Amino acid sequence: MLPRLTPASSLLLVVDVQERLAQAMPAEAMDRLVHNTCILLEAARVLSVRVVVTEQYPKGLGPTVAPIAEKLAALGVTPISKLDFSALGEHAVARAIDTPSRPRSVIVAGMESHVCVFQTSRELAHRGYETFVVEDAVASRREENRQAGLALCARAGAVRTVTESVVFDWLGRAEGEAFKAISKLVK
Repeated sequence: MLPRLTPASSLLLVVDVQERLAQAMPAEAMDRLVHNTCILLEAARVLSVRVVVTEQYPKGLGPTVAPIAEKLAALGVTPISKLDFSALGEHAVARAIDTPSRPRSVIVAGMESHVCVFQTSRELAHRGYETFVVEDAVASRREENRQAGLALCARAGAVRTVTESVVFDWLGRAEGEAFKAISKLVK
């Protein structure tokens, strides 16, 4: 049985959505990834979901793209630099996730789906986290690589999902100010 995603037991992990890497992505795929990652980040802000963000070799690949960086600044989240393809290979990332209030579920967005997203998701699942990969918030330079990455994530134990499924699962009910705010995001 698939567990319900709750804000208190979830963590949103955004992997390597960086300027120079973004330039290599198909424009439509990048637009979709940025749009949906911003929805996830805003929903995380509204619902108090913890957020961790990584940047792969920022000296070479640049900083996180501006629209996402702006959301991170509003959340007070600073990206963690890494060199390992799996985000958990970086001790600072592993420590940021595996805190005393360890999340049950980790929701993963970012790029590239067949490299860093896959290797991170595989390691999360191996370490016992319920891992959810957000299909409409991941990208690769080629669509066949994105699809292969999603299939590999699923094979490694991650659940494939989409942005709206995540945010409405976090909500749980169609009422209140949080529901109104998040409903506006997905229109």
